[in-house]
Amino acid sequence: MESWYATEGSSYPLGVSFIPEEDAYNFALYSKNATNVKLLLFQEEVYEKPVATFDFDPRKHKSQRVWHCRLKRSELAGARFYAYQVRCCSDRHCLLCRIDPQKLLLDPYAREVFFPPDFSRSAASRPGSNIGKAPLGYVVPDHSGFDWQGDHIVPHEHDLVIYEMHVRGFTRNSNAGVSKEVRGSFRGVVEKIPYLKELGITAVELMPVHQYDPQAGDYWGYMPLNFFSPHKSYAADQVPSGATAEFKTMVRELHKAGIEVILDVVFNHTTEEGTSGPTYHLKGIDTSTYYLVRNDPMDPFFNFSGTGNTLRTDHPAVQRMIMDSLRYWVKEMHVDGFRFDLASVFTRRSDGSVGAAPIFSDIATDPDLAHTRLIAEPWDAQGLYQLGRDFPGSTWLQWNSGFRDDVRRFIKGDPSMVGALMHRLYGSDHLFPDDLLHAYHPYQSVNYITSHDGFTLYDLVSYNEKHNTANGHNNMDGTFANYSWNCGWEGNQDVPEEVLELRKRQAKNLFILLMLSNGTPMFVAGDEFLQTQGGNNNPYNQDNQTTWLDWSRLEHMQEHFAFVKKAIAFRKAHPSLARSRFWRADVKWYGANGGVDFGASSHTLAFFLSGKSVGDRDLYVMINSHWESNEFTFMEPGPWNRVVDTSRKPPLDFMEEEQGEVRHSHYTVSPRSVLVFIK
Repeated sequence: MESWYATEGSSYPLGVSFIPEEDAYNFALYSKNATNVKLLLFQEEVYEKPVATFDFDPRKHKSQRVWHCRLKRSELAGARFYAYQVRCCSDRHCLLCRIDPQKLLLDPYAREVFFPPDFSRSAASRPGSNIGKAPLGYVVPDHSGFDWQGDHIVPHEHDLVIYEMHVRGFTRNSNAGVSKEVRGSFRGVVEKIPYLKELGITAVELMPVHQYDPQAGDYWGYMPLNFFSPHKSYAADQVPSGATAEFKTMVRELHKAGIEVILDVVFNHTTEEGTSGPTYHLKGIDTSTYYLVRNDPMDPFFNFSGTGNTLRTDHPAVQRMIMDSLRYWVKEMHVDGFRFDLASVFTRRSDGSVGAAPIFSDIATDPDLAHTRLIAEPWDAQGLYQLGRDFPGSTWLQWNSGFRDDVRRFIKGDPSMVGALMHRLYGSDHLFPDDLLHAYHPYQSVNYITSHDGFTLYDLVSYNEKHNTANGHNNMDGTFANYSWNCGWEGNQDVPEEVLELRKRQAKNLFILLMLSNGTPMFVAGDEFLQTQGGNNNPYNQDNQTTWLDWSRLEHMQEHFAFVKKAIAFRKAHPSLARSRFWRADVKWYGANGGVDFGASSHTLAFFLSGKSVGDRDLYVMINSHWESNEFTFMEPGPWNRVVDTSRKPPLDFMEEEQGEVRHSHYTVSPRSVLVFIK
């Protein structure tokens, strides 16, 4: 007699799994509100008509809220792909949840997604069948046999420098210096590893690589379709399982180079959008389980993500899906950490209010995830802002938008910014307090000047207004109030030489302050050679020259690239800067001549950092964001050697540590300059 599982299937694991000893496949799907579930199986090149179907009998093929069955290989009729159709429990619930029993639905746990030639987002967005035009899951993608070659985690501490990168945009340009056939792919990243090693970064934070809808106009990838498979078009090899194998190869080779791999993950919404959006999976399987909804037929979806829907992360089934996805990417794909987009959505209750979110501690304490690097974007799209101690993930790292804004404002020359800059350089202890109760660490502050979301470093010092484009047409739509300054000339056309030189200096000022700050530094790919997006601060839909890195600028901006490399190397060489604990008594703050001037008109700050307690050398930093020179006095005895002076021409802007001896107690700091001394 066959076992119960062999005849009825198992509710665990979700998705499809192969049972070798039975030569059978187990299918499992969660749906609380379904009354009927049908499995449809498809062969290659025949996507309009299934070769086999299976109707789940709830009295036999359902355990609690999971529908399951087990089919012998012979019962699949040679099928390679599968999907579901789901009927819900009542007309009222259909009105609320938009469940369409004719829609072909992708398994949320599919390990690889196939898009048939006639795939259509619009067909999924209107009532009725979309068979032949819907995404399908592979029955069993072959992910076995990959040679990890002894791969292991490569954790970094004081030397952690995060490089935010878009996989496609990194090497898509014809001047990227990679083989033509691998441009814009995971393999393209592998070919650029020598460049990443030369630059000196120690972690890449990949913008979303989860499979997304290729017809959504979503170049950035922040509209995910599936949480278990890499985006297929990021693979040079389009064969089944090609994307997974390429992703694993990229991770393995980055690890060999001592570079961590962090994934930007989007567990706050999906590409199904709101009422008018497509029905691909969750909306048709069990909308009220997977999304935050309300009993309003005209507007049923809560929208705390700004994209039309919000995942219901306080529901156990959704929490399980998130945890299973994270475990998969750690255990099977060997990634080192995650950056959670709009992480504060996790605190939204089913009615949209804000409350406790145990999923944060569940992730941080899970045995398979406890060693991973967890980074939060601590806000949502509807005004919930939880930066610092207000964020419920107490051990998580967090994107510090306050650091971004305050450093930009100080370097720009805004008044009354000296005190704010001190907080940011020190590690933002007013947000991450190290008192007896909280005991935060400064590295929990992810410090950044730029990210994918906003101007590049060059555009930050070149534009006062955003110049966003849609379908190739310029759309200059007003002042961009995010503390940019064009240095006296808007844009990059016919720029006077003195303006260009000031821009380069300001870019160096911003970058060196990032590297001198206690915390975890991050910058966006291309800033090292002053990549420009032509003033576009939101090119989420621009899969073109606007967002592809222009590697010709590496040659044109070679001096800035050399400065960035040296700044990164300097930070890594001096653990006194980046500590597990705050600088505390090791730091002394000064003004240009004596105590700190906190006045509204003050634009100068200096600090002394003793390295003795961590076995490092002492540093003295002078910062002048004023448009006139300032005479500074060394408030600590020397002798001092000048290492950095952002006002000087290369190679004098960043010198070897023993070259620039200073013999006087006074030093004239040029306008808008940062200087670093060492002894």
